[in-house]
Amino acid sequence: MAAKIKKGDKVVVLTGRDKGKTGEVVQVIPKEERAVVRGVNLVKRHQRQTAAQEGGIISKEAPIHLSNLAYADPKDGKPTRVGFKVLEDGRKVRFAKRSGDLIDG
Repeated sequence: MAAKIKKGDKVVVLTGRDKGKTGEVVQVIPKEERAVVRGVNLVKRHQRQTAAQEGGIISKEAPIHLSNLAYADPKDGKPTRVGFKVLEDGRKVRFAKRSGDLIDG
């Protein structure tokens, strides 16, 4: 199955503690059906000091399940479902079902 959400996409969080927040997908983990979104699902981690890194409590993004994310419509930024269609030149592209706008140019 083709990926509906990819790295670099703008997404909206649908449920949970960060409901309504938007962010950019930094990484997708297809095997676990999860994605890491910049500024969303932040967790605090205790970090031991190493030669390369300072110790202390750091904030980092934890992966969030893809079912809790929706693509942000290019027109108005609201959550939309993603569809696929094949153009006349044979390219398979994603489009926002809400507005009909193409996602990958």
